[in-house]
Amino acid sequence: MKNINELGRRDFLKLLGVGSAAAFLPSCAKKGEKFSTSVDPFSEEELGEMTYRHNPSTGDNVSILGYGCMRWPLLENPEPGKSVVDQEQVNKLIDYAFEHGVNYFDTAPVYCQGWSETATGIALKRHPRDKYFIATKLSNVRDYTFEGALKMYNRSFEALQTDYIDYYLLHSVGGGNGMETLNKRFFDNGVLDFLLKEREKGKIRNLGFSYHGDVAVFDYLLSIHDKVKWDFVQIQMNYLDWKHAKTINPSNTNAEYLYSELEKRGIPVVIMEPLLGGRLANVPQHVAEHFVERAPGRSIASWAFRFVGSHPGVLCALSGMTYMEHLQDNLRTFSPLEQLTEDDFAYLDQISDVLSKHPTIPCVDCKYCMPCPYGLDIPGIFLHYNKCVNEGDIIADKSDDNYKKARRVFLVGYDRSVPKLRQADHCIKCGECVSACPQRIRIPREMEKIHQYVESLKRGF
Repeated sequence: MKNINELGRRDFLKLLGVGSAAAFLPSCAKKGEKFSTSVDPFSEEELGEMTYRHNPSTGDNVSILGYGCMRWPLLENPEPGKSVVDQEQVNKLIDYAFEHGVNYFDTAPVYCQGWSETATGIALKRHPRDKYFIATKLSNVRDYTFEGALKMYNRSFEALQTDYIDYYLLHSVGGGNGMETLNKRFFDNGVLDFLLKEREKGKIRNLGFSYHGDVAVFDYLLSIHDKVKWDFVQIQMNYLDWKHAKTINPSNTNAEYLYSELEKRGIPVVIMEPLLGGRLANVPQHVAEHFVERAPGRSIASWAFRFVGSHPGVLCALSGMTYMEHLQDNLRTFSPLEQLTEDDFAYLDQISDVLSKHPTIPCVDCKYCMPCPYGLDIPGIFLHYNKCVNEGDIIADKSDDNYKKARRVFLVGYDRSVPKLRQADHCIKCGECVSACPQRIRIPREMEKIHQYVESLKRGF
């Protein structure tokens, strides 16, 4: 019996087309031969200069690789009431990035359980202030008052240890109740008017917004561009979301539309989730093999970064680089950037058609849903489930040829990656996480699905 969540190599090639598949695949691993998807060990000698993009608003030359500070390494046992971030590792990562040409650092008051701005500020303070750009956000998703927004705004300056912010964003517009929420957060309370005055004073050098959700909000904010003069806009863009964002989740908007609307207005674009929270670096094995055979010296992730970087309107592409090897691989991609050819774009278009049919849960590990009031590790649960989907270890029933292995891999891996008290069976369907999720995932429904699947495995179907 065929694995219910597996799109096999044969199906993959069929979707690509027989002719194109034959042309794309020069060879395949021999039977019984282990296929490696790893790249050669990193060497600084192979690095050239970082690629930079020019911001016409301020004249900034911004590294096209930006450091997303949402996924800093965390301490295993943080002291109560103190930072959860491993400051020593953050310092090392920022120093290394800075030394190799990265000059754009993106954070927010809500990242890393509220500690990202502080940790980022400590690390950056050790470098000349005029040599890097700080981006942070007004994350007033719970308190819509002007007083609450002002307090958050001032706290960012204190945490980041700076007297000006280079790139400031209205955070995650489009969520909640769309236009109603937008008006409450930024218009009715006078917050946007205040931020525009702060830009005039030079406290904010560039003002923009990050977008998730209701496209009516995006369209409205662009309709007032002549009045507001947005300096930049941050969108979710990658080769899968380019044409398939709405297919995967009807609440989302295809990145092709978002980018084109910004490009025609000459608004610089900052990219978030170029890897979809790592999903485009951890593709199904048969897809990974195809990437590696097409370009043996490149990582899987590099294809996604080259896709966004090959669009001229992109000012910067953010990557949440938790580990040094992630940073080094991305430096290899952007130092300098080798843009995609027309054939490469066509190839990724075909790959995206395949991946759009792959039944992973569209979680990007942003952790906006956390903390769960009942202690669930929501991103951890989804990460384990998606890993098993990609590796062909989700099964329909006991008759599956892969039953014994898949059962063991899922159950043992589940207990190792997610503590029992934080697993899906503890979800009470309160729904607090749903409104916080920028991907509009129906989290309680997915938790119930995973819980039932776990119970089926335990019972042996």
